[in-house]
Amino acid sequence: MKKHHAQSPGWARPPLHVGDLRVSFLNGGRLKLDGGAMFGIIPKPLWQRLAPADELNRIELTTTCLLVETAGRRIIVESGIGNKYEARDREIFALSETWLLDSLRAVQIDPESIDVVILTHLHFDHAGGGTFDPDGRGARPTFPRARYIVPRGEWDDSRAGYFVMTATYREENLAPLERAGLLELVDGEAEVAPGVSVRSLPGHTRHQQGVLIHHADRGLLHVADLIPTAAHLGLRYNMAYDLLPYENMRTKQRVLEECAQSGWTVVFGQDPHWSTWRISKGARGFEAVQVE
Repeated sequence: MKKHHAQSPGWARPPLHVGDLRVSFLNGGRLKLDGGAMFGIIPKPLWQRLAPADELNRIELTTTCLLVETAGRRIIVESGIGNKYEARDREIFALSETWLLDSLRAVQIDPESIDVVILTHLHFDHAGGGTFDPDGRGARPTFPRARYIVPRGEWDDSRAGYFVMTATYREENLAPLERAGLLELVDGEAEVAPGVSVRSLPGHTRHQQGVLIHHADRGLLHVADLIPTAAHLGLRYNMAYDLLPYENMRTKQRVLEECAQSGWTVVFGQDPHWSTWRISKGARGFEAVQVE
């Protein structure tokens, strides 16, 4: 891994253009999670070189959301942490006050102008900003005119309380979308709009999806929690949160091979320093270099 701007948060970077598609990077909120949980079987002396821990053993993370504008349509990729948290959660996870709606307002984007929201999976730090509670009367969709694109299997697992993930599949993030009839469930690869498609990236959850923004030979791939930060580039650098660790490694290798061969830019959505990277493969394995 090679970093050029260690102090630059990824969401502060200027927009990218992929053909006629304009991609803006938005701050969906910052948080901290336990470093041991974020790196699974990797010993702390190794992962701490890449992601220093605080006094509570937490590492800093962000949630990078994308705004894709194409042919008069606006698409949000990921919704970040949201703002529906009690003081205890804010303290445990060191949650920021800023969330996706603040970032959209800062660039004068009306949430009612959003046509599509793509959620890679439904954990609270990826789906939390999809609903909000502005007046204390209960959560409602943040984007009332949008279709919310979610993997069908991920939705089924979230509603069934699949395995150990019940604490992160939060009712206030899910039920309002179902009640409002805004969900569009997809299976595997699907085109959401010209140049924007979703693809299955299993491992972190059974049905997690990534988002590919593509035109001609240019591509930008948001890999969700398959590789949350640049520090997770190594095939064994997986999270204890991953439901299918071996499957995650296999998916990671396949995706990194594809990105190295195609030259696509990759978004590591929770890297606290930088969002966009180019992948190469050398004698010592995969490397990531920041893309300006």
